[in-house]
Amino acid sequence: MSDVLQIRDLNVAFSSDAGAVRAVDGVSLEVRPREVLAIVGESGSGKTVTAKTILGLLPETATSSGAVLLRSKDGAHENDVISVPKHSLRRLRGEDVSMVFQEPSTALNPVYTVGWQIAEGLRAHDSKLGRKKAREMAIDVLRKVGIPDPESRVDYYPHQFSGGQKQRVVIAMALVLDPGLIVADEPTTALDVTVQAEILDLLRRCRDEFGASIVLITHNMGVVADLADRVVVMYQGKIVEENDARTLFAAPTHEYTKKLLGAVPRIGQAIATSRERQVTSDAAPVVRATDLRIQYPGRFGRPGFLAVDGVSFSIAPGEVVGLVGESGSGKTTIGRAIAGLTKVTGGSLQVLGTEMNGVKERQFRKLRQRIGFVFQDPASSFNPLLTIEECVAEPLRIHRREMSDADVTRRVDELLEAVQLPRSYGRRFPHELSGGQRQRASLARGLALDPELLIADEPTSALDVSVQERVLELFAELQAELGFASLFISHDLAVVDILSDRIAVLYHGRLVEEGTGAQVLGAPKDPYTQRLLASLPVPDPVEQAQRRQDLAQIVAAEKSADAQRG
Repeated sequence: MSDVLQIRDLNVAFSSDAGAVRAVDGVSLEVRPREVLAIVGESGSGKTVTAKTILGLLPETATSSGAVLLRSKDGAHENDVISVPKHSLRRLRGEDVSMVFQEPSTALNPVYTVGWQIAEGLRAHDSKLGRKKAREMAIDVLRKVGIPDPESRVDYYPHQFSGGQKQRVVIAMALVLDPGLIVADEPTTALDVTVQAEILDLLRRCRDEFGASIVLITHNMGVVADLADRVVVMYQGKIVEENDARTLFAAPTHEYTKKLLGAVPRIGQAIATSRERQVTSDAAPVVRATDLRIQYPGRFGRPGFLAVDGVSFSIAPGEVVGLVGESGSGKTTIGRAIAGLTKVTGGSLQVLGTEMNGVKERQFRKLRQRIGFVFQDPASSFNPLLTIEECVAEPLRIHRREMSDADVTRRVDELLEAVQLPRSYGRRFPHELSGGQRQRASLARGLALDPELLIADEPTSALDVSVQERVLELFAELQAELGFASLFISHDLAVVDILSDRIAVLYHGRLVEEGTGAQVLGAPKDPYTQRLLASLPVPDPVEQAQRRQDLAQIVAAEKSADAQRG
């Protein structure tokens, strides 16, 4: 067997109260040495179930048939993961195949140092390995994945790392035993484009320098174009198309593949709405920030952290302002300050005519009903013990106490229909809805009180491209119909360009560039904006290869400038 992995006629079904649910239906594929195979498709297509089968990670409710043949690292033998005894799986996991999970914050144990967690995998495969040797190997693999100062940071806890660094730690855990195959499940979903580019470079090094083959599970077609050698497209548990990356992007044959590629947001693309957006620029701004400063207090004698440093901008009635920047730039802090959830410590922030610097909670409470908020993760922002109807009705019951139960129910039904969810979904609990459906319900809750201002904080970051496209269209339609102003926070430049009248770019708490999409994204002036644009992967392998070279030149120029200043 020359292939690192061969899957033959794989079928996976899950038992449920309503009967068996088939998640994977007759899948066959192979992974070659030093190859990146991308498996793409929307949620529920079976791509993650297929990936977990490779490591024998399916739950007890799953039944599987077929063959998953995994070649050992030395190439001497192969194992069928489906039929291998459970006690033998520990040897295969880590040595022959390892996994990079989607969310590093949940994959890492918060109460142990990262060095201990890396060494744990080493000790599981070699009980005679000494503590000193395990620590040396942990430091070495952290250095390989680009963690600065690994000798001291090996003793750090997960919360002391940024999101991108945590993902590097998870990749280090996957690499430490030098496996022949790495399964990466959505490794860049929640990362900024700049950090995402670094992680993709690291995965490319895993293939080129460490000799690993990679199975990449993702819904981001730009990531596929940047990294994959071959692409498998799954839909409803079946493989509908398979080809090398360049051919698939240049000439897709299956209608679902064409739809998937067509749904990818691109800079310069516009959503057609029923009528032109009405921006009242001569009226008083809904939001006006002047030299805004927000500082988080330090603890245990440490100095405070300045999250927002002298930012000035405004939002006119009916205007959508996109706020972009990487994690830690201050985007969410500004959004929370506008909603009265974070205190303003300097400068001026006027929201709906009220000065937020020094405002009292009792004074702002009356204004809060005029502000809607759509959170990034509806799975955690909804109360799991309440139905969707109860969650959407909650703002009405708090701020519209004069409404009868019948009026509240009628209003909730109208809101669900407005976001294109059947009324019957109101009786479901949050976990019974898909990610896109939950985000639509979250949008309905944000609009329940007919707000004058809607703050949308990364509302599409974790959605499939097809679901994301529909949510964006829905947002644009509702904004055109209802005319609310909006602060749309995102790290996806293409998404912001589609929806926004103006775009503001934040970097380390400072506003570095502001203007229309054509000005900011068409002709960026600030080096950081230029790097953001170069970091954004596009669904075209040929163009993406050139963009990768451009990004490398920009990063090299920045390092050279920093060295000269130092």
